[in-house]
Amino acid sequence: MAVLGKIRSKGIFLIAIIGFGLFAFIAEELFRSCESTRNDQRQQIGEVLGEKISVEQFQKLVDEYTEVIKMQQRTESLNDEQLNQVKDMVWNTYVQSKLIEKEAEDLGLRVTDTEMQNILKLGTNPMLQQTPFVNQQTGRFDANALQQFLAEYKKNANNPQVTQQYERIYKYWTFVEKTLRLQILAQKYQNLLASCLLSNPVEAKMAFEEENQESQIQLAAFPYSAIDDSKVTISDADLKAKYNEMKPRFQQYVESRDIKYVDIQVTPSAADRMAIQKEFQGYFKTISESADPSEAVRKSTSAIPYLGIPAPKDFYPMDIAQRLDSMAVGQTYGPVENKQDNTMNLIKLVAKVSLPDSIQIRQIQVGAATPDAAHRTADSIYTALKGGADFEALAKKYGQVGEKTWLTAQQLISSVYQTNTEDNRKVVNAFMNTSVNEISNLSLEQGNIIFQVLDRKAFKEHYTAAVVKKTIEFSKDTYSAAYNKFSSFVSANQNSADIVKNAAKSGFKLQEAKDVTTAQHYLAGIHSTREAMKWLFAAEEGDVSPMYECGDNDHLLVVVLDKIHAKGYRQLTDSDVKEAVKAEVMKDMKADMIMAKLNGVNSLAAAKSKGGQVSPVNQVTFAAPVFIISTGASEPALSGAVAATGAGKFSAKPVKGNAGVYLFQVVKKSNRPVKFDQATEERKLKQKAMQNAGNFMNELFIKANVVDNRYLFF
Repeated sequence: MAVLGKIRSKGIFLIAIIGFGLFAFIAEELFRSCESTRNDQRQQIGEVLGEKISVEQFQKLVDEYTEVIKMQQRTESLNDEQLNQVKDMVWNTYVQSKLIEKEAEDLGLRVTDTEMQNILKLGTNPMLQQTPFVNQQTGRFDANALQQFLAEYKKNANNPQVTQQYERIYKYWTFVEKTLRLQILAQKYQNLLASCLLSNPVEAKMAFEEENQESQIQLAAFPYSAIDDSKVTISDADLKAKYNEMKPRFQQYVESRDIKYVDIQVTPSAADRMAIQKEFQGYFKTISESADPSEAVRKSTSAIPYLGIPAPKDFYPMDIAQRLDSMAVGQTYGPVENKQDNTMNLIKLVAKVSLPDSIQIRQIQVGAATPDAAHRTADSIYTALKGGADFEALAKKYGQVGEKTWLTAQQLISSVYQTNTEDNRKVVNAFMNTSVNEISNLSLEQGNIIFQVLDRKAFKEHYTAAVVKKTIEFSKDTYSAAYNKFSSFVSANQNSADIVKNAAKSGFKLQEAKDVTTAQHYLAGIHSTREAMKWLFAAEEGDVSPMYECGDNDHLLVVVLDKIHAKGYRQLTDSDVKEAVKAEVMKDMKADMIMAKLNGVNSLAAAKSKGGQVSPVNQVTFAAPVFIISTGASEPALSGAVAATGAGKFSAKPVKGNAGVYLFQVVKKSNRPVKFDQATEERKLKQKAMQNAGNFMNELFIKANVVDNRYLFF
């Protein structure tokens, strides 16, 4: 009982301890849950219609489309700019596909397999023309060739000799098919919208007359520029009233930010240039005296490797190509600086020969468990072909197509450039120098290629050239000096006012960029500024960034966040908005002043006496805004007023335009010598409706609450 009494006496204390323990347990679970949610959010590239896409999902789509571009351009790699274009394309396609799919689902629209088959059989869709299944004789997509490939792909799924090649083509086709389905679905949706905008004979007749009835006028123009701005008084009430009228123009659908920044690009010093000149003098001596310059070029780390085979002139960079024609075989030229690409260059022309610019071949690639086994199989195939066996039949026997293919010299040389292996050089030399119709058995390190050259076209000069091209780079000392100077400036100016005030005094240029959004790849157009972008969209107005080393390891950057423009309507306090509103108010007030002066004017003579600039204007139609030379502006309102005024009549009242006020006399009205065709006009109106319906995507985008976080990852 004593123990129970003690427990009762400590009851409130015990309850508090138990309650705290329960709270700690719940809080721990809540913290874990929140942390898990934050981790998920950190991996989200964006959001469309409430559906999130992760980094992994987006990267998979990017990789897929990258392979498509590589295949279309016949290249093995893309540069940074191309990769950025791919990422933009993938993102835009992803967003559009989600918007269309949602609308189509609500409306019950879909693309059936039967529709797809009909499109493939017809073979006229432009996307199909970009596939490998185009008949070379007809130039049209061949559905049978596609079906044959799909059957071969399934049949050879486990054949290591052909799996990689087939897999790449198969992935390319699945991408085309998926994109084609989306394209057709979007067309269906657009056609549905366009069908809501009908054309009829009455509208067609009116549109024809508006386009083909021309007026000749005598115009009296009163430009707004004739009135000095100082003579116009604008109040805050005027600005506010005009802002409310124009407010829809100032809506923005994504947040943007204005920045001020100081950026310096480190460049080579005079000492750096002298050092590379001395380095190139050594290359000149070695290469000019060497019969085989390959090792010297390799050691120089030139941007252009020595291939040791003839290449067309356009394979080389333009500055090198322009020099080759004027050089003699064995001559060494340089060193010479190219200021356009900031390089030092040296060229030795090793050989010059006339070769075809394109060849048609067919081939059988022979591989096996060992090179010896491959050589024996190749010998057997070669003997059979020399004995009259059918090339394509033998190719199919070994799991290949053996079809005729055109290859350009540029493609062949690029393959050597990308790998620079002895086997590739042997293949290209053999392809380019083998006679037409000759069958060859080329032995390589891991197997054989049996090929036949069927045609050779467009012979032109090819050049074997040893090129040393190196960027003129700044030294560590040069970079260190620039870094220390800029770092001292940033350290001494810790707030935005000081950065703005002292940049020029310290020898730096203060720059600005407006309306930066998360969709941009680079801040201020400078490479490798993702960290600066991440800082920018987490900062507050007036914040100053850390100093960033960015660009191609040659830029130093500090950023000031000047202004945040939230999603929604920009206010009149925004300087850009205020200027735009003020310009419209100024125009309105000047128009009122001019129109008051013109009250009662009913002739050209009277208009001229009031200061009007009189001139003839011909071919005025209702369908297009007339351009007025005296004011330098297009004036849709004037076109409408002229169309409503009869021949010989003077304008009923002054016309307020974009750049002035106008009075006019209609001298003559006439119709162009064009015959009315109702069907043609209705078709044109239908096309215009389709174009208008094409703007639907922007409306869907606005309502989809799209979130774009790509800047956090790419």
